[in-house]
Amino acid sequence: MKRHGNLFETVFSAENLYQAYLEARKGKRLKPACHQFDIAAGAMLVRLRDSIRQGTYSVRPYYRFFVHEPKRREIRAPWFGDIVVQHAIYRVIKPIFEKVFISTSFACRAGKGTHAASDYTQAALQQSDPDSYTMKMDIRKFFYRINRVVLRRLIERKIKDKRLVDVMMLFAETDEPVGIPIGNLLSQTYALIYLDALDHYVKRQLRVKRYCRYVDDFILFGLTREQCEACQIKIERFLAKHLRLELSKWSIQKVKRGVNFVGYRTWRTARFIRKYSLHKFRRFVARGKRDGIISLLGHAKHTCSLRWMLCYLRQQWDTAFVRNPAIITTAWRAA
Repeated sequence: MKRHGNLFETVFSAENLYQAYLEARKGKRLKPACHQFDIAAGAMLVRLRDSIRQGTYSVRPYYRFFVHEPKRREIRAPWFGDIVVQHAIYRVIKPIFEKVFISTSFACRAGKGTHAASDYTQAALQQSDPDSYTMKMDIRKFFYRINRVVLRRLIERKIKDKRLVDVMMLFAETDEPVGIPIGNLLSQTYALIYLDALDHYVKRQLRVKRYCRYVDDFILFGLTREQCEACQIKIERFLAKHLRLELSKWSIQKVKRGVNFVGYRTWRTARFIRKYSLHKFRRFVARGKRDGIISLLGHAKHTCSLRWMLCYLRQQWDTAFVRNPAIITTAWRAA
């Protein structure tokens, strides 16, 4: 495997840091943290570059908060200057690792969002025998259980520049002995790198033809029940031995029963959004939340749920229109 060296100067050059700053501020220029950095952006970028080169750079304390959908998670928001450094690293390492990721590894990649994952899922179901089986798996508390020693070893398989890896690992540090922060730009890339080994194991060693993964959820398609049970045992052993992870849950069912994956209930011939998303949609309409309505309509695009949602909007026309005159027109255009 080819390893890349002499990247430190490229990543932390004045030009790359400036481009990273421009990317980091997109959509955030009105936020106080970004505005405060903008006031002395030139001096701040020079200070960041000098501290990194001198080995005195450290990540500032995170702003911590919790989100509760779909489940409770602690999010750690970094200081804006640390976001700039992460963008500088990401700009250089992204193309290096993109070359080794399999095509059906979704999430946090251009053109590889939930819609693409759902499209592949339905195509895989259609290409599989209706009486064959799917096996869906989920890793227990994935981000909280990533082993940083293993992560560094996986990064060093592609990057041999020790100074760069040292800086990269600063964004993986937490107060706990294992785990990485949720909220960092690089955490998404680290998740892809960490489970890339699993992807190649399933495809190359287990020889599973149809397989996809979205972060820590993954599905194997078109197997016999005996093959599913054998793969489950082997995958569980691989995760424990090589990645120090364990499965949270797994399920085996026939292809013709469909799967629940990346926010969609998918069958060979139809696709729906989850019932909880429909419940949120009704709640947003009742409260006149335009952004939420448009977001869920976009989520439901190319599914059988969209027609019902538009009919529901028509039924609620008076209430929604009175509370927010632009909501119906905007929702119609989005759909």
